[in-house]
Amino acid sequence: MKKASLILSAALLSTTFSYAGGEGWMHDFEAAKKKAAAEKKDLIIDFTGSDWCGWCIKLNDEVFQHDPFKKGVAGNYVLVELDFPKDKSKLTAETIAQNKELQQKYQVQGFPTILLTDAEGRPYAKTGYQKGGPEAFVKHLADLQKSKTARDSGFAKAKSAKGIEKAKALFAGLQEVPEDYRGHYGSVINEITANDPKDETGLLAAQKAQDAMMALEKKLQVAMQAKDSTKALAHVDEFVVEHKPTGEKKQEVLMIKLNILFGEKDYDALEKAVNEVIDVDPKSDIGKQMTSFRDTRLQQLKDAVKGE
Repeated sequence: MKKASLILSAALLSTTFSYAGGEGWMHDFEAAKKKAAAEKKDLIIDFTGSDWCGWCIKLNDEVFQHDPFKKGVAGNYVLVELDFPKDKSKLTAETIAQNKELQQKYQVQGFPTILLTDAEGRPYAKTGYQKGGPEAFVKHLADLQKSKTARDSGFAKAKSAKGIEKAKALFAGLQEVPEDYRGHYGSVINEITANDPKDETGLLAAQKAQDAMMALEKKLQVAMQAKDSTKALAHVDEFVVEHKPTGEKKQEVLMIKLNILFGEKDYDALEKAVNEVIDVDPKSDIGKQMTSFRDTRLQQLKDAVKGE
């Protein structure tokens, strides 16, 4: 009787709650990981807003609903849909809680966000809407999966290595993972640290730099919430003086000032900040982009103000 009741409950759930991805998509994350491990597959995790996010709807309609996508990923991935609809009646309370927890865990801020992870849930690539239809999207996923191949190559070399050579092999694999997601590789980081007491790989230095950036972001958030752009700009300058970033890393930090000044519509100060970025390295990709921005879009904005 109890077994029959459970079967009936499952049937009711399947008919009461509908999901945007349709057939083939799972919604229980832990169950999806177990399935991926058993079938030796990776996960495609779709963070979506099925009833309000335009790009999510386009991705679903143009890619996920079509057989070339379903067939193209069937042999390599378990599909996981984590939906954040406005109409909460579409989901169970357990699913809503799970999705919110995973959004925080993976630091998802925009929709759609598509993560590729291994069966343990460790991310190795991130993407979103891509035009071109299902065939192009499957090819795009194949290109992204090359990061995992390179990651695993480094990890495999580490198995037969010791000491600093082990640390270097693990570090090489970790470098294939987007920086924002390396925190999901705690056991790998611990092994590198244990085998690299002198920090020859630069892992500890990189972690300190990342921690410093997170601290800067918190300071900037407080300043901007208080609408104190002067203090926010000062925080950026203080960071540059204290941590002495160089090259494109320095340019990336200085670019924060551009975002602040653009909102202030102080185009003279903005031009000064743009030139500060360019002067670090005019030949870098960032330097070239800022030169183009200064000579075209920024000049147009300044001319428009003069014409008012």
